[in-house]
Amino acid sequence: AMSNSSTLMDLYGHLRSLLLPEGEGAPEANPDGEPDPVTSTWAPSLSGTISDVTPTPSPTWNTTPELVLGCGEQINYGRTEKVVIGAILALITLLTIAGNCLVVISVCFVKKLRQPSNYLIVSLALADLSVAVAVMPFVSVTDLIGGKWIFGHFFCNVFIAMDVMCCTASIMTLCVISIDRYLGITRPLTYPVRQNGKCMAKMILSVWLLSASITLPPLFGWAQNVNDDKVCLISQDFGYTIYSTAVAFYIPMSVMLFMYYQIYKAAKKSAAKHRFPGFPRTQPESVISLNGVVKAQKEVEECANLSRLIRQERKNISIFKREQKAATTLGIIVGAFTVCWLPFFVLSTARPFICGTSCSCIPLWVERTCLWLGYANSLINPFIYAFFNRDLRTTYRSLLRCQYRNINRKLSAAGMHEALRLAERPEKPEFILQKSCRKKGHES
Repeated sequence: AMSNSSTLMDLYGHLRSLLLPEGEGAPEANPDGEPDPVTSTWAPSLSGTISDVTPTPSPTWNTTPELVLGCGEQINYGRTEKVVIGAILALITLLTIAGNCLVVISVCFVKKLRQPSNYLIVSLALADLSVAVAVMPFVSVTDLIGGKWIFGHFFCNVFIAMDVMCCTASIMTLCVISIDRYLGITRPLTYPVRQNGKCMAKMILSVWLLSASITLPPLFGWAQNVNDDKVCLISQDFGYTIYSTAVAFYIPMSVMLFMYYQIYKAAKKSAAKHRFPGFPRTQPESVISLNGVVKAQKEVEECANLSRLIRQERKNISIFKREQKAATTLGIIVGAFTVCWLPFFVLSTARPFICGTSCSCIPLWVERTCLWLGYANSLINPFIYAFFNRDLRTTYRSLLRCQYRNINRKLSAAGMHEALRLAERPEKPEFILQKSCRKKGHES
């Protein structure tokens, strides 16, 4: 019996050591049934421990927006960092304003540039200029103070509407320009006839109305923007996010890529097709007799055919050069557009699915880097078009040198100089053949 009792006591001791914290134990009963006075001291401490633990709530997934990771995140910059970041952001803003103002002034005040095909470039410049004037300064101030929004609840909605509309108008204008270039290349006879001022005005109006339609849902209750004392963020509603990113970026990017592919394919096909066929040799025996005497009658006919082929070849070369230039220009535009905006829109699309609809959990520096990379597209657009347009380059140069007079005369002189330079280039063998044929035709 004593052996069984000791075994039970040992088992009880092991259980006690497992269930209770180290150094504490359950009261041991005396033979008379009362608790041992020494070991009974565990009760007050255990009771106190339980009382301390009980009020603590268990973790839950229904976290309030204030406790979401990264919601209202702020960065404290030092003085040197603020100076460097402020200088970079101010430089981007000022260069964007200057470049797009040059485009607007050039097209509006230079007669040679005042063509319907350049109206889209003016619309693009106005959209980029609006981004630089109405959006970039407020983003710069918010970034310099660490990411806290200080401009109030009402202006937050106005700011988001301006940001979305201007950036979307810039992107969609690039899309329309790619379509315009494609139609101008593939339909050189019919499309320029339809390319008048009214048609371009309707296209530009459609672009801005569609861009404005993306800003309306948060203002009329479909999807509310995230807006409190610290954060000003566009609505993270799942449906609105998919709709806005698709209309503002993914659909225009797909159209631009398709247009670029079509122009590239047309240029490649033209390069293979439009080649100088050379002097016709279908019947060489009719040109040169067995004894080497040239038949004058056949030679005159062949020279006439050659002249006709050369005229066609000149036209083909002009078409090929135009297609090649359009493909190169559009390729650079599409490449710059994709590099600048793709990171931002991928992040914007994924953010609600990662962080939820209450706030953003993406690190602030990642969001701002992607955002400013997208804004940089508004900076480089004027320089891309100036690089591939001789008239714009000449106008820029004259305006920057404050040489406002006779800009149209300078553009005409530059065009004449280019034509004379092409006329004075070394003659190719086909042109030598053409002169030879004319000379022999007169002799015969």
